[in-house]
Amino acid sequence: MAVLQRIGILAHNTLRAAARQRLFHLIILLAFALVLGARWFREFNFGAPELKFLADCGLGAMGFFGAALAITATGQLFFHELETRTAQTILAKPVRRSEFILGKLLGVGGLLLGFCVALALLLIAVLWSRESELMQQLPEAFENGRQVNYAGVLLAGALQWLKLIVLASLTLLVASFAQSQLFSVLAGFAILAIGHLQHLAHDAYRRSASAAVRLLGGAVVSAFPRFDIFGVADGLDAGLPAGSDIARVVAYGLGYAGIACALAIFSFGRREI
Repeated sequence: MAVLQRIGILAHNTLRAAARQRLFHLIILLAFALVLGARWFREFNFGAPELKFLADCGLGAMGFFGAALAITATGQLFFHELETRTAQTILAKPVRRSEFILGKLLGVGGLLLGFCVALALLLIAVLWSRESELMQQLPEAFENGRQVNYAGVLLAGALQWLKLIVLASLTLLVASFAQSQLFSVLAGFAILAIGHLQHLAHDAYRRSASAAVRLLGGAVVSAFPRFDIFGVADGLDAGLPAGSDIARVVAYGLGYAGIACALAIFSFGRREI
């Protein structure tokens, strides 16, 4: 119980420190502005259905700004503790380095959870409002009732949060041995790009006749997570994915986050601070 209490205190302090950052407020404002402004930019959707365009904007804002928040907050909060020598003070008390890492990750996870919940609720409010207007203007198109799968929107937001947890844990792993905040942030964005391009590496190593390319592609696919699989519930009007599919995605995300966190604990345990 004492271990959990110490981790909880560290997570709470990390969450409070993150919530006070100006960068966090800026990212929140930009994400909210994009979701709210999507209604006035829907004429630029190049023929996509309006409600789907609004949902894509909302989930895209959650993914893009959430990734920026996960990477920068993790790097900044970790190195701030080192640079101000707060980490030394904390670790001089009966606090293990593993507890320090877990506290940081849980604090950032709480921050990302608040971000995703707020943005998902805002997106649902925007979709509900616009769909209600369309139901009055075009009643024949809504003879069977509402078309938006709002449970699917919530599920998509939850899976986005899980993806951000994976990204934060990998950024924390880099920060555990990196010598500068800039390097860990740049590495975090590199991991983000690689994770979203995983399907290209997968196709390359499967179709290539070169053993070296297949080996390299297989190594990339194994070492980095595939972020595209977290979009399994992004379909606006489709039914909810099968429970087994959701369970596989959750297990995949928790597995990568757990491995990255364990490696971060191992690396940080051997770092001189």
